[in-house]
Amino acid sequence: MKKLLVLLVCGWVFAACSNNDTPNETPTDEVEAQLQKMTLREKVGQMFYIRIESLDPSIEWTKYDDLANLKNQEITMKMRKTNEQYPVGGIILYAWNIEDETQLASIISQVRSLKGNPLLCIDEEGGRVSRIANNPNFNVKKYESMAAIGATGDPKNAYECGNTIGTYLKYYGFDIDFAPVADVNTNPDNIIIGPRAFSDDPAVAAPMVTNYLQGLKDAGITGCVKHFPGHGDTSDDTHTGYVQSLKTWEEMKDCEMVTFRAGIQWGCQLIMTAHIAVPNVTGSTIPSTMSSVVLQDKLRGELGYQNIIITDGMEMGAITKHYTSGEAAVGSIKAGVDIVLGPRDFTEAFDAVMAAVNDGSISEERINQSVRRILKLKIQQKH
Repeated sequence: MKKLLVLLVCGWVFAACSNNDTPNETPTDEVEAQLQKMTLREKVGQMFYIRIESLDPSIEWTKYDDLANLKNQEITMKMRKTNEQYPVGGIILYAWNIEDETQLASIISQVRSLKGNPLLCIDEEGGRVSRIANNPNFNVKKYESMAAIGATGDPKNAYECGNTIGTYLKYYGFDIDFAPVADVNTNPDNIIIGPRAFSDDPAVAAPMVTNYLQGLKDAGITGCVKHFPGHGDTSDDTHTGYVQSLKTWEEMKDCEMVTFRAGIQWGCQLIMTAHIAVPNVTGSTIPSTMSSVVLQDKLRGELGYQNIIITDGMEMGAITKHYTSGEAAVGSIKAGVDIVLGPRDFTEAFDAVMAAVNDGSISEERINQSVRRILKLKIQQKH
């Protein structure tokens, strides 16, 4: 009896320790079996997560308001035709793609039938960036900001927020939430992060980030920690052009890396890059999204991160003012990115990656490395 009791207690402790940080390991053979069946085009397609408008080359836009005014809210035959040649790994819906519950259910069903078996993604942070909660046609809980949650000092509030958001995202049919923001908002002149961050103190922000992630996970949604290596100590907006942080790596380790390291240790499945330059880390003005120093040496090497690296939207000015869609996609993959999010010209970016593999400047094994990570996540989503 005493032996049985010990076994039960040990089993409970093991279960308690296991129910946290890292999702169950996906059998390697299942990933490899899928990978071996895929053509190169199918593999490259898995590395692109795009907005639905990207599947219609006839859509022209110069600013986000143009897309909002178009209000594309269905997958058209023209989009399906493009998708036959250009499979995709994920689709991100924006506020203008969503009208109400009925329409959202319809478009999600349409997306599920696209070639590439795309995952459904959204930016639903809570607060200012909330595509569903800020839509008056949805009756879901609204949050003032992550800064307001951070100010309570209680990580349980971050868990409640993540779990509430995750619960309604799961109900509507999403897979991935591009949240939480792990930036530490140390620059009072910051115009893009601000109250989207939990705090200007990394010791406060770190447990908020991990509790928010756990809340999402317990609701069945995969979170994404952003924006590496930290957008909090900047004063400009990467949506419009060049942005930099002048911090050294040593300075970042004492601040920005506290939250990202916490997310990595928790077991986050996705980390989103920032398009900011960090010249005192890299020695150049290249965006972090395209820097192997930032992504390979620091994120993978020094911090030990093994899961998916996804770019911030590649249609943002920090990228498009300096690189073509093809150059940016190829450059980011060479730097270590697994998923290219929202290229300005999707078909150009896709074709450029295919050409880079065919001419040997990117090896097919490099593509396989990323696709293994992506397939692993997709298999976990099914289980």
